[in-house]
Amino acid sequence: MSEAELLPLVADVDALVVRSETKVTRKVLEAAPKLKVVGRAGVGVDNVDVEAATARGVVVMNTPGGNTITTAELTFFMLGAVARKIPQAHASMTSGKWDRKLYQGSEIFGKTLGVLGMGRIGSEVAKRALTFGMRVLAYDPFLTEDRAKSLGVELVAETDALYRGSDFVTVHMPVTDQTRQMLNAEAFARMKPGVRIINCARGEIINEADLVAALESGKVAGAALDVFSIEPLPADHKFRTLPSVILTPHLGASTEEAQEKCGLEVAEVITGFLLTGEVRNAVNLPFLDARTYEQVKPYLNLGEKLGRLLGQVAPGQADRIYITYGGRAKDLPNVDPVTRAVLRGFLGANGTIKDLNNVNVRAVAAAQGLTVEEKKSEEPVTFNEWVHVQLLLGDKKLVSAGGTFFGSPNNPRIVRLFSTPVEIPISGTVLLLSNKDVPGIVGHVGTVLGRHQVNIGSMSLGRDQEGGQALTVLLLDSPPPAACLEELRKNSNITQVRVVNL
Repeated sequence: MSEAELLPLVADVDALVVRSETKVTRKVLEAAPKLKVVGRAGVGVDNVDVEAATARGVVVMNTPGGNTITTAELTFFMLGAVARKIPQAHASMTSGKWDRKLYQGSEIFGKTLGVLGMGRIGSEVAKRALTFGMRVLAYDPFLTEDRAKSLGVELVAETDALYRGSDFVTVHMPVTDQTRQMLNAEAFARMKPGVRIINCARGEIINEADLVAALESGKVAGAALDVFSIEPLPADHKFRTLPSVILTPHLGASTEEAQEKCGLEVAEVITGFLLTGEVRNAVNLPFLDARTYEQVKPYLNLGEKLGRLLGQVAPGQADRIYITYGGRAKDLPNVDPVTRAVLRGFLGANGTIKDLNNVNVRAVAAAQGLTVEEKKSEEPVTFNEWVHVQLLLGDKKLVSAGGTFFGSPNNPRIVRLFSTPVEIPISGTVLLLSNKDVPGIVGHVGTVLGRHQVNIGSMSLGRDQEGGQALTVLLLDSPPPAACLEELRKNSNITQVRVVNL
């Protein structure tokens, strides 16, 4: 569908599923206020404006598993076809010719295949190449030496080594600022004379004009291409006139099996996200399966309320938020969702940021100049599990709060505020008083609140030392009126009066 066709259809949708042709643009995202997730039935998400989706809080999920085998097989068949000039020979035969000498090819046994990108597809291609007796050189910044050994490939640290040593080069990398047009005149100059290029990944990775020049000069003996920088490939493109080039119209995922796998997988990942919060195959949110979600779920509410509390009491602008996980909390398989919950509570406390959610909250924090730091602590404390959040401005500590659970995950409590032990339920209206530790304060506060018809649900008191500074925390049944707060502030022993809505 074109953008114009799509816009009127997305006004009320919660989820959107697309293949490679439909473009999910910023305009489409803005026209879908209820949209929570975009599912891409396939690997590449370059047809989705991921940055705009993240800013809008929309999860973008792909289905890398569905296309893996199909694309790996096509890549290997293209390798064989370019080595033996099979399509050219077939075309010659159908025109009535018998040119055996013209289509002399090259064995792949004993040759070296260079694989750029050792993700799912690159790894599957490597397996097939090894089976056919090829040597495989692999370049991937994220591939470990142990993983390379287990696959039977030789890991190279730089592309130069791969270019110099490969008889065939195949591309299996996404399009990024680093990979865009990485196969260019300079790269071809460093390759072996007579090298052959295979690309079933993304057309933008190759500088097409430079490849044409390399093919015409004979430096590159042949190319098998399934993807192009502009699709459909223009009718007058030079590739169409070169006899050493094999072209297919983006068939990487075009098998019955892959179509079915992608359809099932995209349905599963979207259903899991909408119904249970499971995050699988998301390109803009960390992996979170259903079991992990159940483990972190109690901490999400606690984390958000800690952030919300600090967002309402922070004196001025913080530039750093420091989140510490201790006890059993440090053993959570993934603390990122909890950190996002803290940030969502903190940044959303004043209500000025619209459409803030778990997807976009880190990007919003970065845009606000807020550095986020996480730490897992071995420090022994009174509680079995705990989360502590601290706001800083430079090296200056502004405010902090910590929380835990009493008895069960269903009973969270804030147990430390401004370095003072307290006990605060994490819902309702909370009155915070900083005061001198002198007799009569509690009675005075109760009298003032009673006079203004405000009932106290619970109370927590903390102090640094006898006769020193104290923190009085009251959970109220209703918000205190302005006159009540003003009367409390008139007491010379009360230094600060704050109301927090949790």
